[in-house]
Amino acid sequence: MAAQQSPPGLACALGIDLGTTSVKAALVVAGETGPVVAESCSRETGARADSPAAGPQGTEQDVQRIIRAVNECLAALPQQQLQRVSRVGISGQMHGVVFWKRNQGCSWTESGTGSTWEPAAVSHLVTWQDSRCSCSFLSSLPQPQSHISLATGFGCATIFWYLKNNPDFLKSYDAAGTIHDYVVAMLCGLEKPLMSVQNAASWGYFSSRSKSWNTEILRESGFPIHLLPEVGDPGVVAGRMSRGWHGIPKGAEVGLALGDFQCSVYSCLAERSDAVLNISTSAQLTVSMPCGFQPAETPDSSSSVTYFPYFDGHYLAVAASLNGGNVLAMFVNMLGQWIAELGLEVLESTLYTRTIKAALAQRDTGLSICPTVFGERHEPEQLASVTGIAASDLSLGHVTRGFRVQTAYPLAFGKAFPSSCSSTHLSAQTCLFFRTVHCERSRQQLTLLKSWIVLNDFITQVLIFPDEHQELSLRLDCSAALIAHEPCHPSWE
Repeated sequence: MAAQQSPPGLACALGIDLGTTSVKAALVVAGETGPVVAESCSRETGARADSPAAGPQGTEQDVQRIIRAVNECLAALPQQQLQRVSRVGISGQMHGVVFWKRNQGCSWTESGTGSTWEPAAVSHLVTWQDSRCSCSFLSSLPQPQSHISLATGFGCATIFWYLKNNPDFLKSYDAAGTIHDYVVAMLCGLEKPLMSVQNAASWGYFSSRSKSWNTEILRESGFPIHLLPEVGDPGVVAGRMSRGWHGIPKGAEVGLALGDFQCSVYSCLAERSDAVLNISTSAQLTVSMPCGFQPAETPDSSSSVTYFPYFDGHYLAVAASLNGGNVLAMFVNMLGQWIAELGLEVLESTLYTRTIKAALAQRDTGLSICPTVFGERHEPEQLASVTGIAASDLSLGHVTRGFRVQTAYPLAFGKAFPSSCSSTHLSAQTCLFFRTVHCERSRQQLTLLKSWIVLNDFITQVLIFPDEHQELSLRLDCSAALIAHEPCHPSWE
């Protein structure tokens, strides 16, 4: 999406997305036909950190590195436009949890671009990819009063794990939230964090109907309920900037932190009957449910389809896969490790280029790879497998072409989604292979996607060979937070 010059003095809105591998920031101003992106910036976080307590099953990120990337993004944006920011919308990776001490969560300093801050008394972020909670551990926990099944990587499940395995860790902190809840709390100087219904549902033990935590169930199990944030509706104002930040004025409104998935859907959903395919570190296929729809009060742990709170009391039916771009990243990382063990050295960027080129040159293969390396929430023990191995199909091109997104994906949606879905919209957000695509409703630029869509023949056909009447929409996730923040601020004067 090309940046556009904003008229002098025109108020701006700032959107920040805290993704799994990168952070994005965008400045939006009012245009003749609606909001337009004036400036944007993206930085990879490189935040992966060791997990001493959980070992190889743990997936944690260094919050210091995440916030450093955010500060670098803002420092790269024009100061004169940041000084005109009146509203800030923030989205980020759901399910995960970070802990901090109230009133000690960050420290503010002066820099060349104005006031800035860095984390202080804060833990690592335990992300949605964390697998420390085994099936047996999860089955030992109390049954939630929620329509969403509990899974490893969910905030409440992680807190239970610490309670059972490292209770002293929890004694060091008195506040918790998602990484984007943490940022909102620091910007607004909130003593107790606020969390949107979207993020609360992603933690588990939350009733979307009553918009409340399962406090009695949790209290009876000794859960530290003082760590649970207050909950509000997505789209409301969480507070105001307690200080200036990189030139952003003190007092600018800050919205309640939103789920990155809901934001990516909001940016693409032109009609309620549309389906949205979102491919990033993981992948999701979704459609908006009819007005008035309410999910069952108890979860169906065997179902591959769940229902996420959206906006204005609506729900999204979602088939969410834990396996997306992260599978190809893992495969390339494996190649790099093998090469290093042979005493050789190849740049990671070269590995990506050569691997993808080999896959594109290989039209088909007899190999069939089910790449569920990370399992799935409804079937955590269904791991990856390879079938159809023949001596003629062992080249790099054959193996890479053999990757397939789980074939049950579209089948699950055939049962859950109405057949009236009129079109498919695609949202590309945090993906190592989609850094430079800046396009919106542009079929001519779809060939850019060939550099990374090699995981599934179905997806390849949808993206590269779309039906003549199929409408496609591609947007950078850096603007999703702003677009999703718009409902509570319909006026852009």
